[in-house]
Amino acid sequence: MKKEVVAHKDPKSPISEVFRTLRTNIQFINNDKKIKTLLVTSTLPGEGKSWIASNLAVTFAQAGKKVVLIDADMRKGRQYVIFSTSPKPGLSNYLSQVGIEENKNKTKGIITCLQKTEVKNLYLMPAGSVPPNPSELLVSSKMTKLLEKLKKVSDIIIIDGTPCELVTDAVVLSRMVDSTIIVSAHKITKKDALERVIKNIENVGGKITGVVINKMPISGKKYEEKYYYYGKETDRQESYEMIPVKQNKVQLPIESIKTESPKPTIEKKSTTTKTEDILKQMNQYLDVEKYKKGENND
Repeated sequence: MKKEVVAHKDPKSPISEVFRTLRTNIQFINNDKKIKTLLVTSTLPGEGKSWIASNLAVTFAQAGKKVVLIDADMRKGRQYVIFSTSPKPGLSNYLSQVGIEENKNKTKGIITCLQKTEVKNLYLMPAGSVPPNPSELLVSSKMTKLLEKLKKVSDIIIIDGTPCELVTDAVVLSRMVDSTIIVSAHKITKKDALERVIKNIENVGGKITGVVINKMPISGKKYEEKYYYYGKETDRQESYEMIPVKQNKVQLPIESIKTESPKPTIEKKSTTTKTEDILKQMNQYLDVEKYKKGENND
């Protein structure tokens, strides 16, 4: 398994704690409805959606949940690389029924395409062989039936989708899942691109849980302090950046961590929040970051 699965390789690290915070936020964001299927997407490649999806799946499995991670990027899926499993058979093979016989058990069905990982309770369905028509496979009734069957045998299904600005696969999937998380990257994601993705998902009836701001910079001193807190027994208080977000009159923390791997921060919102509310919250956060940076330079 690759080192980028930080939540499994280094569960006591501060970055693993951020993923546990993200998991908790997802679990409690909808008190009236339990999320069983969650889509992770982004605007463009390189923003860290596959990294977020894999580590988030690990944290759910560590909490005792039965997790199925589906790599729905049938063009350039890389979850099999992250978890060091076989690339096929996978999702495309199941939906098209091509190449299923490659499994040594010669057994047809979902079980043929699910692979065990090193993480207890976590199963991976890789993207499989590259098909000529990935979008058509995802809108088929067989994809809907697949999710319904997996719901019966798992606690949560996390889907690693495609970047929304390149292809429509993830937008199509957003209609089938309970909620969607959009991964953005600090100084990489364009605001207008993020706005288009949010509107496209909402236009097809998809629900958005929130936006994860990835690759946020943070000082080495602050990272060492957080590592000291999480890695050793101490009376030090946890430090984090607090950004006020209007949601049921509660202020939500947004954390930043610096490491050689991508760095996520979390912004949480209710499913009824509109596009303008999300963008307004992100702009407020970025303004605060810009102001702090100016103070440090002074």
